[in-house]
Amino acid sequence: MSEQPRVEIYTKEDCPYCDKAKDLFDAKEVEYETYNVTGDDDLFEEMVERAEGRKTAPEVFIDDELIGGWDETSALDETGELDAKLGIESDTEDGEVLEHRQLIIAGTGIAGLTAAIYAGRGDNEPLVIEGDEPGGQLTLTTDVANYPGFPEGIGGPELVNNMKEQATQFGADLKNGIIESVDADQRPFRVELTNGDVYTADAVIAASGASARTLGIPGEDELMGYGLSTCATCDGAFFRDEDMLVVGGGDAAMEEATFLTKFADTVYIAHRREEFRAEQYWVNRVHEKVEDGEIEIMKNTEVTEIHGSQAEGVDHVTLVENDKGHPTDRLDDPETDEFEFDVGAVFFAIGHTPNTSYLEGTGVQMDDDGYLRTQGGDGGGQTETDVPGIFGAGDVVDYHYQQAVTAAGMGSKAALDADEYLEDLERAEAAGEADAVAADD
Repeated sequence: MSEQPRVEIYTKEDCPYCDKAKDLFDAKEVEYETYNVTGDDDLFEEMVERAEGRKTAPEVFIDDELIGGWDETSALDETGELDAKLGIESDTEDGEVLEHRQLIIAGTGIAGLTAAIYAGRGDNEPLVIEGDEPGGQLTLTTDVANYPGFPEGIGGPELVNNMKEQATQFGADLKNGIIESVDADQRPFRVELTNGDVYTADAVIAASGASARTLGIPGEDELMGYGLSTCATCDGAFFRDEDMLVVGGGDAAMEEATFLTKFADTVYIAHRREEFRAEQYWVNRVHEKVEDGEIEIMKNTEVTEIHGSQAEGVDHVTLVENDKGHPTDRLDDPETDEFEFDVGAVFFAIGHTPNTSYLEGTGVQMDDDGYLRTQGGDGGGQTETDVPGIFGAGDVVDYHYQQAVTAAGMGSKAALDADEYLEDLERAEAAGEADAVAADD
């Protein structure tokens, strides 16, 4: 490695993406300086000025060059450009296989880490590729109150970090990176990462989770990071005393709205239907905040445009409302009301898209939304896909329950199914060698 450039990271408290950025540089064994802007107005203004007006954390700089937030930093890591900026050179030629592993696990969310714990205990020495959101969605959850064994609740990042430690104790290796493709036309599988690293594996567990959805509306691309966010716990504190809008009607939307009441003047929830999809626990908590005057609910309402500038942030949004619900499907209905609404920040909490594109072309079957099809049913092999040796677990399969505990259960099943597959493979190879020896005799 050449002389290391200077790496600076502006962070804030309770910021999971800040932790992801630091973990990325830790994994690369790169030193960095951190500046915590929480409660430090001067440091916050310095960050905003250096980050060209962005009011989100983290903000990463290399030799005074603005790299950006977590999304920009991880994107550069995917292509290998981050290593080039850091002066890190690969020891392998392009396309050269770095290592063969019995088992590769894609993802370090609850499903992937549970699979890693079980696989490690089964002496399969799994290599776990962290993915573009290390730790998965649970790292964005401030309070996990329904995971068994924690009567007082536990923070999502704490639970994930405990599971990472447990997995490594049992022999799992965690590697920062994102899987680009899996070649299932050869055995062992050829697994290529976005930075060009290549591994082979006898079995693969897809536990790569899902990524936050956006709406694709005008103003979204320009204002993401400038008052528009998909992570309330990361960015809510930057918009203290503003009116804030949360878009969505599920558990995530209810949790984020409740969290934001710590900072907002008023939190508004815009939901396109009359009924919420969230569990009753979260609905009850939101209604308590409604009674206290901290939250207002706007049902049968959708956002169609976000207005503002990168210099000034979000100024207002355009909303449409129709008592029949799904108003953007009823724009020609004379009963659909369109109006402008002043808010200083917008947070999307509208679901996720499964991260399964790297399995395209393998023969693994998916539904129209990209969720993996597994065997299911009774007995063993429930997590098998249509390709022998590739298994699925967690939110890449489960579009219905999407709970930490169900993801953990599927992760354990996938590891046990993979272990059985690897044992069968070993027996078949041993039998083949014995037949070859007998034929030579």
